[in-house]
Amino acid sequence: MSHPLFEKHRATLDRALQAIADRGYWSPYPESASPKVYGEGAAEAGKAAYEATLGKPFPIELPGAVGRVGGERSPYGIDLGVTYPKVDLDRLFAGVVEAQRGWRAAGPEAWVGVCLEALARINRASFEIANAVMHTSGQAFMMAFQAGGPHAQDRGLEAVAYAWDEMRRIPASARWEKPQGKGDPIRMEKHFRVVPRGVGLVIGCSTFPTWNGYPGLFASLATGNAVVVKPHPGATLPLAITVKIVREVLTEAGFDPNVVTLVAHAAGDDTAQKLALRPEVRLIDFTGSSANGNWLEEHAHQAQVYTEKAGVNQVIVDSTSDLPAVARNVAFSLSLYTGQMCTAPQNIYVPRDGIATAEGRRSFDEVAKAITEGVQKLLGDPARAVEVLGAVQNRGVLDRIDKARSLGPILLDATAVPHPQYPQAAIRTPLIVKLDAGDGDKYLSEWFGPIAFVIATDSTDQSLAIARDAVKRHGALTLSLYSTDAKVVDRAIDVAEDAGVALSINLTGGVFVNQSAAFSDFHGTGANPAANAALTDAAFVASRFRVVQHRRHV
Repeated sequence: MSHPLFEKHRATLDRALQAIADRGYWSPYPESASPKVYGEGAAEAGKAAYEATLGKPFPIELPGAVGRVGGERSPYGIDLGVTYPKVDLDRLFAGVVEAQRGWRAAGPEAWVGVCLEALARINRASFEIANAVMHTSGQAFMMAFQAGGPHAQDRGLEAVAYAWDEMRRIPASARWEKPQGKGDPIRMEKHFRVVPRGVGLVIGCSTFPTWNGYPGLFASLATGNAVVVKPHPGATLPLAITVKIVREVLTEAGFDPNVVTLVAHAAGDDTAQKLALRPEVRLIDFTGSSANGNWLEEHAHQAQVYTEKAGVNQVIVDSTSDLPAVARNVAFSLSLYTGQMCTAPQNIYVPRDGIATAEGRRSFDEVAKAITEGVQKLLGDPARAVEVLGAVQNRGVLDRIDKARSLGPILLDATAVPHPQYPQAAIRTPLIVKLDAGDGDKYLSEWFGPIAFVIATDSTDQSLAIARDAVKRHGALTLSLYSTDAKVVDRAIDVAEDAGVALSINLTGGVFVNQSAAFSDFHGTGANPAANAALTDAAFVASRFRVVQHRRHV
């Protein structure tokens, strides 16, 4: 008998399975924040729900609570004042291990059904979560709604679909008969059980707490693992709201809510390391710095570790039939969320003798000027600019901008933009610096934030060679090419496949290199140092469970 939540959402699951097979456009969670989609008053109710959490203890009960912890400050200049239970890890894990028993025995249809119901309820809370994402990450509201809400939910559902697709391949039982010539065949009855690995640990990031957090959370939960969610101390609220909703679904479905728990902690302590080395933790999902990701890979040997780390994203400009369109597209990619995206471009390679365009040859300086003017036009209206840029998430980004100013000639300086509603918000336009191909010591590392380099190379061949080596040595999540030459396009595809990075070719319309669509785009490849896994594919879920069999003679 199927679990009732599995049956309730079976149509959504079936459609998600079709989507991961054909990779076309599909989403069950509308990205439009219109009242026509989410209902009259939904936006106001969501904002009110968010504001009701501010300045008080967050309503969640966890095992092992020994006090309170908090301290989130909005990048828009507001102290959130939310506190969360501070937990004793030994007592927390005792509760998790106890909860895990009943969850483990429930089986794949129950696991998946609970996940699907949780995602449906999280979708209904999209406006509340969007406000929480906005005021922890610094994303502008519409981006916080879309990326922090429906797009994150898409990624969670995608992980559930892949998990179910892998688990359903395992039959519950089989009758085995081996012929014995004239004698009776040997007959056996075999049973196969999908068994979760243990406890999953999700280590959240400060810039995209839900978008980067949901894949690991739901991949582990859908494969029967209990999950401990450890948010970034600066972006706890969006994941706390998420955990609260999942715990409510678990309780209503008859499970111990401690299948999913929250570990909030103070900035700068060693909570992440302590959690990562717990023997109960068998799965770890991490998004963040290379230093912390490498530490996890090197030390958390008891766990399967999935990491997304730093990388150097690159744009190769060879030729174009529409330079203004190229400039507009690149300008938006540099500006969106102030470059605080793991997919945002950093290095733009242009041949020093210029490029061919529909209007004739354009010099290196003319190409660079087109890009800088594209940024200036995009951000010329401050009211519009703040909705593209959002706010700077942390002081480190501002310090990085200051440091990058000394690297070379400044083509476009970063400037502060006042926010009409939030005067304390730190908002910056992109800094664009001119460099030469020989300056690899300056540009072959990640400058996270609104920092870009236009780099003069000897030729497109050299641009491709630098890009290939950069991805292999330092990692990347995106690579972009502009060229009207089919042979150059073929060479770029070869570079991308050899280095293991996603390639975007001649994006001039409403799609940008730093956007990734669930059910269609694979985010990361696991084939270069920027990430050891892809969101989301079969490899991301298949190691989260094992198959244990028993057999007997018939």
